[in-house]
Amino acid sequence: MVQKVTNKVSPIKIIKLINGDDIVCALPAEQLGDKSPMLRLSKPLLVKYVPQFLPGGGLKDYVALIKWSPYTKDMIITIPKDKIMSIVNANTDMSKSYNHMMISYDKPVPIAKKETKESYQRERFSDIDNEKVNEIFDELDDDFIPKKTIH
Repeated sequence: MVQKVTNKVSPIKIIKLINGDDIVCALPAEQLGDKSPMLRLSKPLLVKYVPQFLPGGGLKDYVALIKWSPYTKDMIITIPKDKIMSIVNANTDMSKSYNHMMISYDKPVPIAKKETKESYQRERFSDIDNEKVNEIFDELDDDFIPKKTIH
């Protein structure tokens, strides 16, 4: 049974799942009911934390929002409530980012094409580069191959 609520869509939410994922989404007004073990999410996006190296040598997290289920046309995704740790309201910046991503949410995600022999261009090392690489491997061999047998 679908439960109807008076407002159409709730404010943007951030849902923390038990696997550690953060999902940004809206909760549709039409839910499955209080007794249902499932929760409906509208256009969920996964929060990805991408480390970014700063010019001075520091580290900063860059936050990217990507489709949580990129290979479906479904706008509503249903998840088990027992996989949710918390649900909080998104701040203004996150809500703006989410709403900006909704502009292109309907566009399909291209499936990566497998590289073929024709798409891969093999390059030959110069003689100098080849010597450098061989020196590196020789040094590695010296480090990992014991010089005498130990019994």
